[in-house]
Amino acid sequence: MLQSGTGSRDFVVGPSGEVLSKDDLPPSDTTRWVAKRKAQVAAAVNGGLLSVAEACDRYDLTLEELSSWQRSLEKGGMAGLKVSRLQHLRQAPYRSQQRATRTS
Repeated sequence: MLQSGTGSRDFVVGPSGEVLSKDDLPPSDTTRWVAKRKAQVAAAVNGGLLSVAEACDRYDLTLEELSSWQRSLEKGGMAGLKVSRLQHLRQAPYRSQQRATRTS
């Protein structure tokens, strides 16, 4: 689900309702991706402030990374982008399998 903005807008509404311009986005050399920064980049692409190609080039992201941020933001909001939440969701099938094994 890669929504592809054209990168032609001057501003978009950010994940917390704030107005975002390109100047408000995380720096291109960002290496620590907290949920808010991921959400800002995803919102910029979804709103047309940046194109998918621009975002991937600017932040050295793969299409898979950007796509996962967009999906997580859509499904769980900023909380869905937190690493601890992602780890919890990834472990859920494993925990369910363990519970099933113990009760068998």
